[in-house]
Amino acid sequence: MIEQCQRLSRFTELKAYCHHAKDHDYMEVTEWANGEGFDINIDDKKHLSLTHGQWQALQALVAYRE
Repeated sequence: MIEQCQRLSRFTELKAYCHHAKDHDYMEVTEWANGEGFDINIDDKKHLSLTHGQWQALQALVAYRE
């Protein structure tokens, strides 16, 4: 069965968040149609797909302090 859907996407330019960013550098996050994760695109150069569990693990690693 083929299903057509619309996916929720959020977009921002990176200059306001990163001093390394150039004009028009951006990040876009798009929720998967099945709701189990999302895709992250940064300037059409980097792409990462994560489940919600993988995202939680990444957040825990970034926030970890001894």
